[in-house]
Amino acid sequence: MSRIVVLIALLLSLPLLGLGVPFLFPESIPGAASIGGQGTLAHLWEFVLGDYLISTVILLVGVALGVFVLGVGNAWLVANYQFPGKRIFEWALILPLAVPTYVMAYLFVDMLDFSGPVQTGLRQVFGLERLWFFPDPRSLGGAIWTFSFCLFPYVYLIARTAFLDRSGRLSEVAETLGYSGFQAFYKLVLPMARPAIFAGMALALMEVLADYGAVSYFGIQTFATGIFRAWLSFGDRLAAVQLSLGLLAFVFLIFYIEQHNRARLRYATSGSVPRATMAKKLSGKNALFAFTVCGLTVLCSFVLPVLGLLQLQWEQGITIDARYTTWLGNSIWLASVTALISVVCALFLAYFARASKSAMMRTVNRLLGLGYALPGAVLAVGILSLLGLIDSAWIMSATVWVLIYAYLIRFLSSSLQSVETGLSRITPAMDGTAALLGASQWQTMTQIHLPLLKRSLLTAGLFVFVDVMKELPATLLLRPFNFDTLAVATYQLAADERLSELALPSLTIVLAGLIPVIVLSQAMSKTRAY
Repeated sequence: MSRIVVLIALLLSLPLLGLGVPFLFPESIPGAASIGGQGTLAHLWEFVLGDYLISTVILLVGVALGVFVLGVGNAWLVANYQFPGKRIFEWALILPLAVPTYVMAYLFVDMLDFSGPVQTGLRQVFGLERLWFFPDPRSLGGAIWTFSFCLFPYVYLIARTAFLDRSGRLSEVAETLGYSGFQAFYKLVLPMARPAIFAGMALALMEVLADYGAVSYFGIQTFATGIFRAWLSFGDRLAAVQLSLGLLAFVFLIFYIEQHNRARLRYATSGSVPRATMAKKLSGKNALFAFTVCGLTVLCSFVLPVLGLLQLQWEQGITIDARYTTWLGNSIWLASVTALISVVCALFLAYFARASKSAMMRTVNRLLGLGYALPGAVLAVGILSLLGLIDSAWIMSATVWVLIYAYLIRFLSSSLQSVETGLSRITPAMDGTAALLGASQWQTMTQIHLPLLKRSLLTAGLFVFVDVMKELPATLLLRPFNFDTLAVATYQLAADERLSELALPSLTIVLAGLIPVIVLSQAMSKTRAY
């Protein structure tokens, strides 16, 4: 059994090995054998790599600040205060997770450009033909705004849990020492929640690095857009591989900083107190301020984008693109098959690690969980490099299983974490009791563990299903000819400025994304602060 687990791990790590093909087998790429790839890299550094580095760093810093302010601010208000609408905001603040970043980018630009409703209304109010002071929405600042409002729920979810799990009397003790409410938050509560907040920020920044649809629509030069340009426009496999390694270095740097930050800090809680003693009731201006902050966040991050899609659909009318059913069928088929395979693999890996109690198996599972940190473009380039090495790239035009393979590597961690969490809730005493009653390991799993894991398995499959529905970079590079999904169709329609036609596929993706949000909101209701 251990050999099978190791074999699965090796199969899922092949794309990373594919990034080393130009260096291990330089003869497989024209021009790489003679110059070792240094010529291409020098060319990239001289002309474009500097722009990629600068724009990527600025984007990461801006989004980090944005998700911190939105996520931590809203989490602190919801976790610690009572105000009108709080119970709605508790789950409404995670709704932006249902909106893909590339959809938000299209709607943001559509609403704020020169012909959009915002500038049109302001020109009428001020009586001006042109708003010279209005910033260009299709810019780096617009991208930071878009990513911040799309991805802040990562920080909100983790920070809210950290605030609820802190020592119940910490704020009261701080007040007795003469600290104001802000000083208690800044000097005591925030440092205690820093590892959790940093973990949420790391997840958001990894999503930024992995994104292609939004940054390409905003016209920003990042490593992701460079990979697509090098591979698709210039046909330069070596440049695509080197840019993929650069992007991967950014991802590993963020991951290392997050892990190092978490490992250095150790906190203990002094016990829990009733929630009623923790949440302070706000009134007057303070209650209005809290309601306004949370309300504007939900409005800008979810309500307005959905209303924008509905308006575009209204302009389009009841006419449905004849290709829509094909896009929907392709998306559902890919998502369903990937979800099923990932759940089976996750169940096998997690259950074997539990049964064997092997440190090596747990390490293998943790390494497989890193797949979510790998951008889709990097995975695609690694797979294409391997196929080019064995001269089998032709299968890309004939099968979708290579695409499913990439999805499985990227999203296996979602199902693996869910299954491992479910197994951790099953006491090992059940296994011993079943063994004493003569049950085999297979009978124990099928008759005891699987019934108890139904909810975890369903949740695991659900999250993978939605992630596949929204995935764009890997799908663009690895899909067969004439095989489009809802995500690809949305991107292509936006690139052609046919925004009214992308309303229906975008709404479909958003509706699919609402399913795990509902699951999360139900889980959050069990830890609601009163």
